[in-house]
Amino acid sequence: MKSQARVVVIGGGVVGCSVLYHLTKLGWDDVILVERAELTSGSTWHAAGGFHTLNADPNIAALQGYTIRLYRELEALTGQSCGLHHVGGVTIATDPDRMDFLKAERAKHRHMDLETELVTPEEIKQLCPVLNIDDIVGGLYDPLDGHLDPSGTTQAYAKAARQGGAEISLRNRVVELVRKPDDSWDVVTEQGTINCEYVVNAAGLWAREVGAMAGVYLPLHPMEHQYLVTDDIPEVYERESELPHIMDPAGETYFRQEGRGLVIGIYEQACEPWAVDGTSWDFGAELLPDNLDRIEVPLAEAYHRYPCLGTAGIKRVINGPFTFAPDGNPLVGPMPGLPGYWCACAVMAGFSQGGGVGRTVAEWMIEGEPSSDVFAMDVARFGDYTNKDYTRLKAMENYQRRFAITYPNEELPAARPLHTTPAYDIWKEQNAVFGAAHGMEVVNYFAPTGEEPYEIPSFRRSNAFAVVGSECHAVRTAVGLNEIHNFSKFEVTGAGAEEWLSYILANRMPKPGRITLSPMLNPNGKLIGDLTVSHISAGRYQIVGSYGAQAYHMRWFQSHLPNSGVDLRNISDERIGFQIAGPRARDLLARITNQDLSTETFPFLGVREMAVGELQAIVNRVSYTGDLGYEIFVAKADQAALYHLLNDAGQEFDLRPFGMRAMMSLRLEKSFGSWLLEYKPDYTPAETGLDRFINFDKGDFIGRDPALAERDNPPNRRLVTLVVEAEDADVWADEPIWKDGEVVGFVTSGGYAHYAGKSVALGFVPVEMIAPGAAFEIEILGDLRPAVLITEPLFDPKGERLRG
Repeated sequence: MKSQARVVVIGGGVVGCSVLYHLTKLGWDDVILVERAELTSGSTWHAAGGFHTLNADPNIAALQGYTIRLYRELEALTGQSCGLHHVGGVTIATDPDRMDFLKAERAKHRHMDLETELVTPEEIKQLCPVLNIDDIVGGLYDPLDGHLDPSGTTQAYAKAARQGGAEISLRNRVVELVRKPDDSWDVVTEQGTINCEYVVNAAGLWAREVGAMAGVYLPLHPMEHQYLVTDDIPEVYERESELPHIMDPAGETYFRQEGRGLVIGIYEQACEPWAVDGTSWDFGAELLPDNLDRIEVPLAEAYHRYPCLGTAGIKRVINGPFTFAPDGNPLVGPMPGLPGYWCACAVMAGFSQGGGVGRTVAEWMIEGEPSSDVFAMDVARFGDYTNKDYTRLKAMENYQRRFAITYPNEELPAARPLHTTPAYDIWKEQNAVFGAAHGMEVVNYFAPTGEEPYEIPSFRRSNAFAVVGSECHAVRTAVGLNEIHNFSKFEVTGAGAEEWLSYILANRMPKPGRITLSPMLNPNGKLIGDLTVSHISAGRYQIVGSYGAQAYHMRWFQSHLPNSGVDLRNISDERIGFQIAGPRARDLLARITNQDLSTETFPFLGVREMAVGELQAIVNRVSYTGDLGYEIFVAKADQAALYHLLNDAGQEFDLRPFGMRAMMSLRLEKSFGSWLLEYKPDYTPAETGLDRFINFDKGDFIGRDPALAERDNPPNRRLVTLVVEAEDADVWADEPIWKDGEVVGFVTSGGYAHYAGKSVALGFVPVEMIAPGAAFEIEILGDLRPAVLITEPLFDPKGERLRG
């Protein structure tokens, strides 16, 4: 075994072997995989081996498509069979809500080059004659679905990696990780020590333990999962062709052919977390005791759905653990605050996602960035807000919801509330309906008095529709109050602060007392931030961004921080407060401060330190509502006092609190984009219109050259606003945009703009199609709805209210 390597991959399951292969595929051969036992000795060996493309996140669905297409390439490269069975698969719907979900997924697939199709009950019966279709209303067919041989596939990845120059060390447990002063790592194993530049934790069931070796907590938890293998069934083996996969979400089961019988897998509500206190190093190629009592209810449903089971015996029961992150997506990428330590773990669907995870890690490590936006599986999405209990409860919830409908407006209840602000109890008394972002409770809207504070999950307009409309009306006609804790805040100070910020951000830095909006770019010119920069006083800046991206942004900031001259602090939970917005916002603020708030002395995009009542505050003259507004930041301990100041003074002006549902409606009337919707690493400044916030004359900055090239060679698509003739459902995101019978673009986000009284979609279309009044269609839940392009905001098109 070598003593020096560029990369050490820990873990010999399908994910670790995929990472190893993709590193060699992109040109690195000084890489080694270390495995405590044999390849596939963790979760891989007992996996059912199914694969599919269906995923609520389009980018992860695309990575799953890549993974599935890769298997033929691996077989050709290595001569090692993956045991592929491309039999196709059907996800069935037994109620209208499930059918709405499948229609929405099919619509997404149109612009992702995934050839799924909606099928009728009769067509499902033709595809799978052993299925009982009595209560089925339809389904979604995916020709890419299938299953494979887990061991053979893992060996194919390993053989391809070895062909590329990689080394694999088996029966060699890692016992310690030591970070060196030069940020390299000593990987101490039973057979010796390897010094390396990068460590990749692909340890699967032991990922928590390998994380602890580096002093980090990884939010993942193993769950027990059972599937049954039947004896031979005549209805199965007498067919000329293999049966397709079937997923019955309502019944909590999946089904596929296994030789002359069937495999029936179950995601039961009475689920069981495994190895709560850690995974024993002695655990390996063994199974857990059967627990059929736990799956009694869904198993009865399986006998209803697949009547041929009634005469079949059970050959064996497989009960084995595999890992879940709190949201069910993998944990991938460089660990924030720990140079050289990378994650490729919590990959619950290894044979659907393993190839995509391996490619992502290799691209990111070698080329500096992955080729697509992978925030949905970035390890940084959880920051440091999780803990052991939170992770376990969320993993259980996610397991239980493995086949649940993913509603766009649904807020999941497990392990909440986790973090709150001083205003939480105030809002609760006002019948607030809460969501959660990055572990923090956030008001979505305020339910009417006497009504349960709960938004009914739906793809259509929910029970919140009318009350959100009234909150929007209050903002536009009087003044609204909204908490601003769900934005990240960073304070940057020091003699080198301006120079550093000017290098990592694309706009020129503002003068003291002023605010600048700026994109942040990666070296490829793609968007990795949409930030507000306030120059509070000489050499002191506040950066405001997405609350959920704070660890993602902090990792980027820290990786580019100079050795001296710049001090950086994440103050997201220390400096909080409220925004007030609407035509009476200035009148309200004037009641509680003696400052001159006139446009001449405190203009739009101004920032001031000022006394608000007896409190010291930082006030930004800006509002995401697109209206006259102020963001008032105070210390966390002062938030409740600030609320009472504003609330008491606001009664004169009909002050009304509003939540994030109203905020996201109001921003549509100004065509304002949102992070991870309109602005994310898949897109560029020129495509999204953020190029107007780039200053090319200020000198060098990260991403300048590709942004400059794009300025000189404009992109072929642009972000636009469309007004939609919707019925009872508005767009959410990823719906296809049609023109003349062809899909020409896709929606990034949208909804109902209540004050304007219009259904609105933001999305990308080809530049040659952009013109005022241009006609399109948008597919919403299977229906093509007419849409018209607009080039001016629906509200305050000249910005007179915003700047006045």
